[in-house]
Amino acid sequence: MRAVVQRVSSASVTVEEQIVGEIGPGLLILLGVGTDDERADGIWLAEKVAGLRIFPDADGKMNCSVRDAGGAALVVSQFTLYGDCRKGKRPSFVRAAPPEIANSLYEDFMAELRGHGLQVESGRFQAHMDVKSVNDGPITLLLDSRKTF
Repeated sequence: MRAVVQRVSSASVTVEEQIVGEIGPGLLILLGVGTDDERADGIWLAEKVAGLRIFPDADGKMNCSVRDAGGAALVVSQFTLYGDCRKGKRPSFVRAAPPEIANSLYEDFMAELRGHGLQVESGRFQAHMDVKSVNDGPITLLLDSRKTF
């Protein structure tokens, strides 16, 4: 499982001109599910994301997690995180999980985040989405449950 995690002041997802998910301060998480991923990957990733100390403490140092800061999470499915661009100019998505598996693990990941005490909003799986965010910092991290980066 791969995630692009951004600390945001606010973020929202719109589908067909209607907002389907929206948060104030917190994390925008773009989530990709790979063909080899299973529930354990989502459990590991949710724990990692919930505990990331990327929010400022009273002294302005990044010592607080999203939970400590009282923030929320907006999770958006994004199979393109498994796009392989090493050959040619058109990405290959053969390492992205098929939709029925990806959606189940996407939902499991969000449930795990909720289990860590986070308010979780989401995009709409397999929909064309407009994602808006105000990046705070900017702070952007790449995470991979297989620790390939």
